[in-house]
Amino acid sequence: MKPFQNVGFLGLGQMGGAMAERLLGADFRLHVFDPRAAAMERFTQSGAVAHNSPVSVANAASIVFACLPSQEVSRQAAFGPGGVVHGSAIRIYAEMSTIGKDAVEQIALALIEKGIETVDAPITGGLPGARAGTLAMLVSGSPSSIETIYPLLRVIGKDVYSMGDHPGMAQVMKLVNNLVMASNMIVASEGLVFGAKAGLDADMMLRVLHAGTGASFASSAILKNAISGVFNFGAALSIIEKDVSVGLHEASLLGVAMPVTDKARTIWHAAYAAGRGGEDFTTILQVVEEKSGTRVRGRPA
Repeated sequence: MKPFQNVGFLGLGQMGGAMAERLLGADFRLHVFDPRAAAMERFTQSGAVAHNSPVSVANAASIVFACLPSQEVSRQAAFGPGGVVHGSAIRIYAEMSTIGKDAVEQIALALIEKGIETVDAPITGGLPGARAGTLAMLVSGSPSSIETIYPLLRVIGKDVYSMGDHPGMAQVMKLVNNLVMASNMIVASEGLVFGAKAGLDADMMLRVLHAGTGASFASSAILKNAISGVFNFGAALSIIEKDVSVGLHEASLLGVAMPVTDKARTIWHAAYAAGRGGEDFTTILQVVEEKSGTRVRGRPA
């Protein structure tokens, strides 16, 4: 017999919704909550049960996943007045949001007092990976809890990487990943703008970068559609700005100097402060283009 008959999911935004969709139609009941009723409607049409709060989900499901937009929203969903900490059925809480080590440790401490295990479970691979089920799943927490939710992780994503038995360490790995990606995005955009202004073909530049020592996921995959004028990778610029800020803050607490990444952060923050937070994060290419008066455009997608 499976150790779970009811599974919950909090947060049905772009990433959360795409991951939760992969749990539909399985041989357990899916319970969902999102403050937007419209976000839950498509799930209820497919057999999921809609709830009006995190605690309501936690009263029904023994395992609850969460993919939420900020540290404060995650804290409230976990141990706020209507949080899962007050639930009667929940036994494992899998925090998939990117909120940093300190926030996850706070959540884990609050929940363990009620006998609820926390699995730190951020993901990487972007919206395309979430839709295709190819996400890399990062986890840290008690081995028994990870083993319990492992079948669900393999439904949501592809490979599962354990970062240890302390909730928070998977967050560190996710922040390392996002800091490197965000810095690569700026560097790749600047390189492409430089080449375009000199007269190089945008599509050929990506081909050469992919084949050479300058290869990165930022240039080979994330910016692939952007150079054709389609900015739709699937995450808001505000999310990347938040992740970089959280990552640099946690690095500073450890006394780690990251001057190059900090310089990249200033560009992300300037774009966010200029009102571009709601745009797809690949529009950072446009920000770099505007500074040099050049457009990097290849063949239409």
